[in-house]
Amino acid sequence: MTWAVMAFGLCWYTIINQMDTKEIIRIEQLTKRFRDGEGEFTALHKIGLSFGRGEFAGLLGPSGSGKTTLLNIVGSLDKPTEGRVTVLGKDIARLTHKESAMLRNRHIGFIFQVYNLLPVYTVFENVEFALLLQNFSAGERRKKVMEALEWVGLAHMPNKRPDKLSGGEGQRVAIARAMVKRPEILIADEPTANLDARNAHAIVRMMKQLNKELETTFLFSTHDEKVMGYLERIIRLEDGKMVSDEWVNVKTKKT
Repeated sequence: MTWAVMAFGLCWYTIINQMDTKEIIRIEQLTKRFRDGEGEFTALHKIGLSFGRGEFAGLLGPSGSGKTTLLNIVGSLDKPTEGRVTVLGKDIARLTHKESAMLRNRHIGFIFQVYNLLPVYTVFENVEFALLLQNFSAGERRKKVMEALEWVGLAHMPNKRPDKLSGGEGQRVAIARAMVKRPEILIADEPTANLDARNAHAIVRMMKQLNKELETTFLFSTHDEKVMGYLERIIRLEDGKMVSDEWVNVKTKKT
């Protein structure tokens, strides 16, 4: 093999590697304060982080450490007091309410501790709800919903109501609803807190598979050791400050 061919191959590998690890979230000197009576409470203090495409990362820390606040800002549900948060090239602080809603509707999925399924709608309709604000035909929506239900193993029960589902099935529907639009980012706030060990492992394995297949970046907040065992990156927070950022369960750091 000639040096020219080898050089070309190395250059091509570098380009592909850079594409595969493209930064999609950047957090710079993020500080968030809330009014607390006559004073202020600092929930986050000068946080600096970045995340690439396809990461499977978790925020760990005790209650009040700032995990949910950080996820809310990344998800454009809140804005920084100081510093800058850029998500998919968008400066969160500069977005209007309409622009924030569009970012969430098209590019960010959410999974919470409480499933928040609409009780009067079927499994199919709950998942379809995430697509109604986008310009898909009824046929396109049906195809996407059934594909999402296939991902989570519920394609056989699209007409069931939420009150007929087990806890694990309810969370699977919530995952399908979050993933049906194929978001670049999936935010999961204590997603296994209400599940037993068997269902918790099944749910996280399912999310790990979707992370691998769709290259969606997953960001968790969790206290659950069962979830920690699947994470590739663990960021620990205490009193609103980042105390560590460690890559685990991977041979080499993704950068």
